[in-house]
Amino acid sequence: MKKKLLITCHAPGARTQQLADAVLKGAREIEETETVFKRAFDTTAEDLLAADAIIFGTPENFGYMSGALKDLFDRTFYLCENKVDAKPYAIFVTAGNDGTGAVFNIERICTGMKLKKVLEPVIAVKVNSPEILTKAEELGAALAAGVAFGVF
Repeated sequence: MKKKLLITCHAPGARTQQLADAVLKGAREIEETETVFKRAFDTTAEDLLAADAIIFGTPENFGYMSGALKDLFDRTFYLCENKVDAKPYAIFVTAGNDGTGAVFNIERICTGMKLKKVLEPVIAVKVNSPEILTKAEELGAALAAGVAFGVF
């Protein structure tokens, strides 16, 4: 049975959607993993519980994650508490500043949920360069392969 990777993100703008598309492209290169993409507002606790690994994506808004991603955490935190322990996750962020505030707060919530950070975040500051899009593809492929082959 294939492992399931969930990519959930809020992409109100072209830059975040472009990064999400790159992450999804990389993940789907790994045929041994079933990759599902859902908007943050459409993602449920059941989706988080059914996934073997999760990638969270967001634009940086005022040094924080998007309200849509925060809403996802608000709606699912207690429903997933003690049920997602050590589930691997990763993050991607598009930022106008440096993205560290968004990453810090997502990681704080994921620590509270007892998810396991397995890869460093991809942060695209101001532009989505070809290099950052390659890193985003590699993030998706690495998590998909890692979960498929039992690395994570």
